[in-house]
Formats: sequence, structure tokens, C-alpha cells
Amino acid sequence: MPVESSIIVDAPADVVWRHVIAFPPLEPPTEWVFQAGVAAPMEAVIHGEGVGAIRHCTFTTGSFIEPIEVWDPPRELRFGVTSSPDPMHEWTLWNGPRPPHLDGYLLPTRGQFLLVPLASGRTQLVGRTWYRTNTFPDAYWRLWSDPIIHTIHMRVLRHVAALSEQAAGQTTVASELVTR
Repeated sequence: MPVESSIIVDAPADVVWRHVIAFPPLEPPTEWVFQAGVAAPMEAVIHGEGVGAIRHCTFTTGSFIEPIEVWDPPRELRFGVTSSPDPMHEWTLWNGPRPPHLDGYLLPTRGQFLLVPLASGRTQLVGRTWYRTNTFPDAYWRLWSDPIIHTIHMRVLRHVAALSEQAAGQTTVASELVTR
């Protein structure tokens, strides 16, 4: 089951689409979870267009490599994840061996953006991430990881909303809609 987050954007779907497929750098993160070392999204670039294009979503720990699986402008962008960086910067008092708990314990497998046109030229923007954990018990660790992924989503969704609203000539602030 994916983690899903949503926001209402005061811009039409075709404008939002341009900022979903790739977006310029975000401001440095201020959210506490990122200050604690969790990897924060910083920008996205795309090489190519359509199914088979490769999107690189850069986080503070490195880049996700995301081959595009569904390209349906301006409605859906879905991608796999073939490579992902460390989920966090480990806090430590000394440089030593790489902590083994950074390897393979939180594995994003797929992502999706859905754009739903609304009345008055607005768009509902939905972000979804599918992932698996290699920890036991999975249900316990998802109590922690689902909210972290939601925070990551909202950082990106708010950025896309601000860019889209600016491009559409809007001055209102996007409002959050749904969280899971």
C-alpha cells in the first residue's frame, strides 16, 4: 500500500505538469525531520520525454534514478526506482565504517504523481510512494516511515504548487487536502 499525500494547487493541470516532471532546486530544508538527518528532496531533472525517460530526483544524500513507466500529460507521471541514495545522514561522533542499517532497510520501489483538474482552473496534485522495509515488525516501522515519506511528499508538493501558481499568475497559497 502506498503513502499518499495531496495538495490543491491554484493553477491548471497543464501548468502543474511542467513542474511535476522536473523542478528547480528547493530552499534548504527547515523541517525537523530533515534537520535530524533524514534525506530531503532538493530538485528533479528529467532526461528525455515519455515512457523510458529517466528522472533524477536529487536528495541531500544523493539521487534517485527513476525510469518513467507512465507518461500521461497532464494527468499521470509514474516511475520505478532503480537506484536510491542513503535514507539519511547518520549522526556520529567519529568517521568509521558505514552503518549497516542504511543498506536496504527502507527501499522505495515506485512513485506516482496524479493531477486531477478541479473547478476554476485548480488542480489536485497527489503524490504516492510505494516502498518496502526490511525490518521486523514491518507494521511498527511503518508508524515511523509513513509520516517521514509524507513529509518528503509535502516538501515537493508545496514547491511544485508554488512554482505552478507563480507561473499561472496566482498569488494564493496552496492548501493541503489529504494525508494518509
